[in-house]
Amino acid sequence: MKYKNCWVLLLLMLAGVVLGGFIGNLTEGISGLSWLNTGQSFGFDTPMVVNFGILVITLGFNIKITMAGIIGLGVALITYRFI
Repeated sequence: MKYKNCWVLLLLMLAGVVLGGFIGNLTEGISGLSWLNTGQSFGFDTPMVVNFGILVITLGFNIKITMAGIIGLGVALITYRFI
């Protein structure tokens, strides 16, 4: 049995989601492919700001999951399986 590195899986999954999201944004204006950019966004609507006087920290978190991102994730998992 071949040992597979979990860091490679994490990197492939991250690359799949990012490339899928990028492709989804590119196809937003194309009528036949605009469905790739449909999805759900969740996280903080406004970032949380902590002001210490001389130091200001802004914390925010937002994730947008699109159809293209899910397809990219699937392609990444299939690619990992064949490595």
